[in-house]
Amino acid sequence: MFIGHFTVGLASKRVVPQVPLGYLLAAPLLLDLLWPLFLLMGLEQVEIAPGDTAFTPLHFTSYPYSHSLLTSVVWAALFAALYWRHKRDAKGALVIAIGVVSHWVCDFITYRPDLPLYPGISPLLGLGLWNSVIATVIVENALFVIAVWLYHSATQTRDRIGAYAFWAFVAFAMITYTANLLGPPPPNVTALTWVALTLWLLPFWANWFDRHRVLKN
Repeated sequence: MFIGHFTVGLASKRVVPQVPLGYLLAAPLLLDLLWPLFLLMGLEQVEIAPGDTAFTPLHFTSYPYSHSLLTSVVWAALFAALYWRHKRDAKGALVIAIGVVSHWVCDFITYRPDLPLYPGISPLLGLGLWNSVIATVIVENALFVIAVWLYHSATQTRDRIGAYAFWAFVAFAMITYTANLLGPPPPNVTALTWVALTLWLLPFWANWFDRHRVLKN
């Protein structure tokens, strides 16, 4: 659920407006930020397999360290602790932890049964929304539009960066989503991995435009 994770980050600003958006977006994206690193280290595997589900050509062969339920809780605790140490904001830390675990929940809804509960020999879970392109597009885009509205209605721009960088971010998310849906599959796993690493730029982008917006009274 690519833009579904964006949804959680943007909507969280309504709950903890004091938390920089970079943190709130990094939280639900964290498992996907770690995933290409584990691929590079050879700890996890993925295959390019068009038709594995109707929505994506990727077959997630093994990703117990980035995407199991147990490790997502561990990553949530670590990221929340890092935020709390920096900001001393307990509510913000809690929302960040929930945001990290929300990634597994969103993936559970969309993925076919390949999500482990824990590293090792584990049951594999997934409800398989990705087996229907139409249902996936409707659900994910509806959630994303709602989240964009929630963030936009809670904040207002204080300069052009706050406006243009925000809407450019929204456009980038939608264009990337459409390209993943309609474009050809990645040529190989190496190319996929390096493209996935560019996700690290998104929390910094979000933090940039968020600093140029203020909360509405």
